[in-house]
Amino acid sequence: MAELRDKIIDLRDYMQQHILGQEDLVKKLIITLLADGHALVEGAPGLAKTKAIKTLSECIDADYNRIQFTPDLLPADITGSEIYVSSTGEFEFRKGPIFANLILADEINRAPAKVQSALLEAMAERQVSVGGKQYKLPQLFMVMATQNPIEHEGTYNLPEAQLDRFLMYIKIDQPNVATEHKILQLVRGEDVAAAENIKSAKQCSLSIADILQTRREAFKVHVSDAVEEYLVQLIMATRHPEKYDETLKNTIAYGASPRATIALDKCAKIHAWLAGRDFVTPEDIHALVFDILRHRIILSFEAQAGGITADEVISRLLKLVPLP
Repeated sequence: MAELRDKIIDLRDYMQQHILGQEDLVKKLIITLLADGHALVEGAPGLAKTKAIKTLSECIDADYNRIQFTPDLLPADITGSEIYVSSTGEFEFRKGPIFANLILADEINRAPAKVQSALLEAMAERQVSVGGKQYKLPQLFMVMATQNPIEHEGTYNLPEAQLDRFLMYIKIDQPNVATEHKILQLVRGEDVAAAENIKSAKQCSLSIADILQTRREAFKVHVSDAVEEYLVQLIMATRHPEKYDETLKNTIAYGASPRATIALDKCAKIHAWLAGRDFVTPEDIHALVFDILRHRIILSFEAQAGGITADEVISRLLKLVPLP
């Protein structure tokens, strides 16, 4: 168990050396991987969203594919399609890029609903249906999607059903002054190494077996009855906020689904495991609750018109739901 944790910590440290100023993103991508989920990362251009996901894939001995989402993308471009083979006179299924362990869905909100629907079955059921047949995806399968929050021309809102399938919705911000200097120094060093054809040695390497074993260990972390009740009450508060604050009744149109409860439980266990504990505390829940709930709470029209955000509602609920 200690050896597995050391490997995960080495992975985290390696990523943080190459993705500066995004420690929170690195930690949550690793938690998503270990929780057997999918991550949606939102941030302005140039904040190393794609680099973070690519760096993670480079540290894992697994198949990786990148899909660039565009308005003219077709579902078959993701799932694959049946091709007629003249030599046999039969149709043969040619797998698309979705058949890999780690998938980078870059700028996922640039594809229309028909393409988004191609991901629904893959993300939820880990299989693809083509021509009346089902094709299983690998046991280790993670979709890591990015989207740009400041450019809306030529983009489409993700369906609520698909948003719910993302374990976490991670938002990142611009780095501070000190980190900006470090980024400059890092890029200069990488440019020199590239010009002189110097290849840096990979400092971390995880196998699929390592990740699956880590999941089994982390999911054994104990959740007490009191902490479990607190977790469930947080989710229920999104569905019946009037029990805690009458003013929130007209703020939330729909609360979080049971997927939120399951996701928060899994991620809290992994957060505790990474901290070296064999039990979950409310602090583990607080560390991840925004990323797990912000895309699962649907605000009312009045709340949206008033400029209220899901994060503000979650902050309010954290203050109202009593700690165990």
